[in-house]
Formats: sequence, C-alpha cells, structure tokens
Amino acid sequence: MRRNHGTTPRTPRILGSLLFLAATGVFTLAAGAAPRPASATPLDQVIPAPASVTPGGPAYRITRTTGVHVDDSPEVRAIGEYLTGILRPSTGYPLPLTGQGASGIQLHLTHGGYGAEGYRMLSTATGVRLTAGTPAGLFRGVQTLRQLLPARVERKTVQSGPWRVAGGIIVDRPRYAYRGAMLDVSRHFFTVAQVKRYIDQLALYKINKLHLHLSDDQGWRIAIDSWPRLATYGGSTEVGGGPGGHYTKADYQEIVRYAASRYLEVVPELDMPGHTEAALASYADLNCDGVAPPLYTGTRVGFSSLCVPKQVTYDFVDDVVRELAAITPGRYLHIGGDEAHSTSHTDYVTFMDRVQPIVARYGKTVIGWHQLTGARPAEGALAQYWGLDSTAAAEKAQVARAAQNGTGLILSPADRIYLDMKYTSSTGLGLDWAGLVEVERSYDWNPGAYLPGAPASAVRGVEAPLWSETVTTSADIEYMAFPRLPGAAELGWSPAATHDWNTYKVRLAGQGPRWDALGITYYHSPQVPWPSH
Repeated sequence: MRRNHGTTPRTPRILGSLLFLAATGVFTLAAGAAPRPASATPLDQVIPAPASVTPGGPAYRITRTTGVHVDDSPEVRAIGEYLTGILRPSTGYPLPLTGQGASGIQLHLTHGGYGAEGYRMLSTATGVRLTAGTPAGLFRGVQTLRQLLPARVERKTVQSGPWRVAGGIIVDRPRYAYRGAMLDVSRHFFTVAQVKRYIDQLALYKINKLHLHLSDDQGWRIAIDSWPRLATYGGSTEVGGGPGGHYTKADYQEIVRYAASRYLEVVPELDMPGHTEAALASYADLNCDGVAPPLYTGTRVGFSSLCVPKQVTYDFVDDVVRELAAITPGRYLHIGGDEAHSTSHTDYVTFMDRVQPIVARYGKTVIGWHQLTGARPAEGALAQYWGLDSTAAAEKAQVARAAQNGTGLILSPADRIYLDMKYTSSTGLGLDWAGLVEVERSYDWNPGAYLPGAPASAVRGVEAPLWSETVTTSADIEYMAFPRLPGAAELGWSPAATHDWNTYKVRLAGQGPRWDALGITYYHSPQVPWPSH
C-alpha cells in the first residue's frame, strides 16, 4: 500500500509564473492555458548553474540524420553510448556512433585547462561540440546537454520533437572537488538495483561521490571473509525487524563498477567505535565483557561501543579495513566516529590514534564525522560536519581549529541538507530532530562561509546524507531527495556568484517534468513554481 507522503496540492502561483517568464523568456501565457515552451531551453536554465554562459546564435536541431562523433578511446566511446542510450528511445533516431566529424554531436578530449571535471559546450546551427580534458569532464557536459533538451527526452518510448539545443557557449567547472550524497543502507537495506537507480539520479546533477553507510547498530551490510558472521548474522535484520540483507563482495564491486561508469567514486563507511551493535552481536569477543548482545532493530543511538582496550578490536578493524580497501578503488574510507556516547573521551582518542594508521596502511584517506576533530585527525583526513546552525559555539570552534590546522572539511549540516529531515510537520516520512527543512532552507546557505573560523580553503565540498530509519523503498528515497538533492549538487558545483534562491527555484521548477518523465517520485513543494499540467 502506498504511503501518504503529505504532498501539498499544486496550486496556481502567479508570482512563480512571472518569475519563470522573466528568467527564461521561453514561456508565453494565454488566458486559461498552461505555459508551453516556445523555443529551446536557454543555456543558463540547467542545474547546477554553469560557471560561464554566453548565449547566442541559432539553435541546433537533432534530426534523423544526426550522428554522434567520438574520439577513438574506450572511455569517450562509452560516454557516447551512454548519451545515445538516452536519446535513441525517445527520439526514435538511429544516432550512429562514429569517429570525429564536423557536425552533429561531437565528444572530444583536448588539452584546454578544463581541470578534472570541467568542459566546454559550443552549440551552433550545425552541431553541438563538447570538449573536456578528461572523460569525467565530458560526462558532466553530457548531463548539461540532457537538461537542455525537452524533458520528454528521458522517456523510453518515441516522443514528438523538435529536439533543439539553444545556441551559444558554456564553459564550466566545479567549485568543489567533493560533491557527495550518502545513502544509509544499514537502517534499511537497499538492493544493488536500488542503489544503481539512485546513482543514475545523482549523475544527472554532477554528483561525484556516493557515500555508502555500510554498518550500524541495525545491520552490517558488506561480506567480510575473515569475519563471516558480520554479514550473515549481523546483516540479518533492520529497523523494525525486517529481513535486512547484505552485499556480497561481487555485489559491492558491481555497485563500484556502475558508479564508476557514471563517474562517481564510492566512499564506503564502517562506523566505529559506536554504532556497532550489529558487529557486537555477531562476535562476543568484541565486547568488553565477552557477552554478545541481541540484534537491534530500534532507532536509539549512542549506546554501543567496540572494546577499546582489547587487542582483538584492532585485529577486527585491520581485517575489515583490509578487505574493504581491497575492493574499493577510490581514495577514501569513512570510519564514522559520531555519537560514540558509550566510549570515554580517552578511549575515543586512543581508538582513533590506532585506527587511522590502519586505514593509511591499506592506501586510503580517512574521512570521519566531525567528532573526529575531538581526537587527533590524521594528516590529510577529512572531517564531515553534520551539526546545526544552532550547534554550540565550542563544538564549531573545535572543528574550525582542526580546519585551521589542515584538516579538510565536508559540509553536511543536518538542518540544511540531511535529506531524511521532514519538509513540513505533515511530511509522511522522515525525522525532525534537526528541524523541518523545506527546499529554500536546504539551498540557501554558502558552504564557503558556513562554519565560523574555518578557512574557506579548508572546505573540500558538500554532501547530502539520507538516513533510512523511515525510508524503505526507492520511491521513499526519491521523495526525500527530490527536490532538495539538486540544490546540494548546485552548492557543490556552481560558483558562489550564481547563488540566488529566486532564480534557482525557477530552474528547479523546470526539472519537475524531467522527473515525471524519469518516473522519479518527488515532493511538490509550495515554495517552487512548478509548471501546470
């Protein structure tokens, strides 16, 4: 049975319509008629906002004779296949994939100072040319091209055209190198297929990190050969007592492979020393008293802890980090570290002093929740801040001091971009311990100036976590993520100068028909001037 998500009925918004008209110039209104696109989507109407847009010249029209021309490299050809896989079903056109040409859609790698993910798009009457210095940059440019085409391009059946791309030039690159989204698969387990679906949605908005929360009190979700009961027993339940589940190593590697095909890096998290009840229930020796507690299916936090004085604890950590690092090609491994209320401060510092070198031994860089700054963050470690606007000044100052001393920051303020927070008091899913987080609130803050005393240069990026205490299906994930996720993506990608709620909400409204075409469930916030149907 479908849940009542507390969707607010869509009502006419005269102001929103006027804003849409003023910002885009592509809609005309007639009495009693819904707005309809009169021309190609302007180059500046995509999300995230591009760094530089120069509109001008005639639009390019994709037709039955259009070809997609790619460099002779496996990576660029794969991106071309990804693009044609989107365009062919909806246009009905053959769109042959061939070598480089002078017209049509062109994907080309070049040396041009674009950086790791930047790109340039030139659209003229004869074609669209995407150039970048890396395959990742080309892939980001393809997402821009997608959004410049009508939303119906996302459908899997043949749609009516025309398929126009506005004329002009976009030169684009990200503000931050780390632009993440976290999915908690521990409170409730999500299958490989469900994770892939979310990856596809993240890719559309140029997210480049998928943080997987793989262990918690309610479930251990990754197979570890040297400690098999972690997955088979510790992974056998979830919040509410459901069947849980876990990923085999092959499952996890398939998620990693699929994410890489969308130019996302998987950041696995093993939360410790707290949030470890599933591990403690699986192996009695990990408990200080040698007695395994029962499996846990509630939502309370802060009651569990690995036994810091025992050597077996570090044998355990070494084994799980070694095995997970071996199947994780990305740079980072997240060690959690939050809400360790059952671990004394002295034990917490001791634990982190011993565990961080283990992560380094297996070639990974530590990420920890910002409580890590209360210990001694390793050189190069990143601290993920999840506090609130109202978090105590002393706690913020602790994080800022660590940033001043070289610890990089990922910003995930819970009352801004925790995607599991309710939108309003009537939202049928989510929690509200951090407050109610409507769409404007989730977007309207500046990562570079958010944390007092922290140098702007210490901010490595932004991440939008989605905890799953109340989230059980893909539709639930989508309802909580959309429409807030695109805003988090824009905060991570776009220049600060582009940040403006009044223009952003108009661009966001334009995404609604695309989500409809993609079958994405989303919250119809009354703060956004959604187009009428």
